Amino acid sequence: MTEQAPIENNNSPNSAGPKANKPPQTGFFGNLVFNIAVPVLIMSYLSSDEHLGPAWSVVVALAFPLGFGLYDLQKTKKINGFSILGIVSVLLTGGISLLKLPAEYMAIKEASIPAAIGLAVLVTQFTQKPLVKMLILNDQIINWDKLNASLAHHNASAEFNKKVAVSSYIVTASFFLSSALNYGLAKWILVSEPGTTAYTEELGRMTALSYPVIVIPSMVLLITALIYLFKQISRCTGEPIENFLNQ
Repeated sequence: MTEQAPIENNNSPNSAGPKANKPPQTGFFGNLVFNIAVPVLIMSYLSSDEHLGPAWSVVVALAFPLGFGLYDLQKTKKINGFSILGIVSVLLTGGISLLKLPAEYMAIKEASIPAAIGLAVLVTQFTQKPLVKMLILNDQIINWDKLNASLAHHNASAEFNKKVAVSSYIVTASFFLSSALNYGLAKWILVSEPGTTAYTEELGRMTALSYPVIVIPSMVLLITALIYLFKQISRCTGEPIENFLNQ
């Protein structure tokens, strides 16, 4: 692998106050409620003909994560690839459901999003701005100016870049795992005729199970990559990781 330059910090604290330019962050509770809980409840309990019906229950259910995603974009004042992917994913889910396409299309859609992110992580590892930096080692966690200065002082920048590469492979594996689990979960649960109440209820069940079945195993690998990088930072600089964490 060719040697990379020190990973840049695009939001240097020297340009403004330490926290002045940091956008507000969306809370975990809001994500859980609007992206999972509310859509699951609507598709599970309001999809019968005496309530919203199969089609309108999908429309109303997916309006919540779509609206929340757009609100988050407006709130943070920052457009990023992951927000766009989330909105596109919701629109594809709605389109596939309303067009009554075979469940195979939904399974492919569920698998393609994390697979695309995994490929992006892998490809950007060979650039000067690895995507893994934004995913698990962004400038809200690490003071990159201080870290890069310490790495340069210890002549360890090239060695650390190799460690970042290893973490990128771990993160890539987490997204590929998520892709496989997404596909398997969709194939296992979506067995009814598209456009029916049963299918919509299965879609709600798939959304509910996606958190424990998919997110938790993937998070284990992401946390493993983060812990690995923390240890490598200490090893390359000879300083405790606390010296480089943003407060």
